[in-house]
Amino acid sequence: MPYDPIPTCRFPGVLPLVLLSALAVSASGYAGDLPVAGDKGTAGTFIPERFGSLAQKLHDWDVMIGAGVMYRPKYEGSGEMEILPVPFVSATLFDRLTLDPSGIGLKAYERGPFELDVKVGYDLGRSEDDSDDLRGLGDIDAAATVGGRASLNYGPATFFVSVDQMIGGSDGLVGKAGVEFTQPVTETIILGAGASATLADKNYMDAYFGIDAGQAARSGHQTYKAGAGVKSIDLSVSATYLINEDWILRGEQTLGILVGDAADSPVVKQTLQSSSLLTLGYRF
Repeated sequence: MPYDPIPTCRFPGVLPLVLLSALAVSASGYAGDLPVAGDKGTAGTFIPERFGSLAQKLHDWDVMIGAGVMYRPKYEGSGEMEILPVPFVSATLFDRLTLDPSGIGLKAYERGPFELDVKVGYDLGRSEDDSDDLRGLGDIDAAATVGGRASLNYGPATFFVSVDQMIGGSDGLVGKAGVEFTQPVTETIILGAGASATLADKNYMDAYFGIDAGQAARSGHQTYKAGAGVKSIDLSVSATYLINEDWILRGEQTLGILVGDAADSPVVKQTLQSSSLLTLGYRF
């Protein structure tokens, strides 16, 4: 996957679907800690019988909708920041199939603490109109993505390795290895943290950080070749507040550090990449 604020993401210049994906998956996971709303007369809680078969189906599918706001760099490596609205929708069907803004995920194998997931999604690429620093570099086309993730759960920690192949766009291969921690501290507050390293092949690195002779002539940047290797080290912290059985408030702060050939690229104006996210979600 591209630059990930949890990092599990690169910052596209349009609606950040990759970020939305991370948020939707996280929200769906936290939703599992919520009590199931049953027959209650309390105002503001979900009663399936009151809204008919459609609402009941949404409840059965563990659907969550929400919106929030994000403060982030204009693109990965940018020194300029922007504020974006962040809507999201996620659903989990049959406890194995997950649909969210990034695509469709399937829990392919599970045994004890080990899990193997596969996913089909897409990457929006990058537009040179995202920033003046990208002018003359051309656009990176959108791409379909096919990937998988293997994870090992050990108490509050999850160790994982993931790989995603882009079909189209950069035609790059991106891998990630890291650990995530999730720990309830009270009945209504869940804290999280994560650390990971992202690696990319030559196709991906050259598309997003390299500059060929034609791009150099148009943009004024020097030519630059970016090779395969570690792209970034990413850290994150989060806090989730369970307002009631249906509503969730979540804040997240992520920090990405570009390294290696990515950090040395002429398009990178700041190697330290910070992103803040605040969202409010409702689970049916």
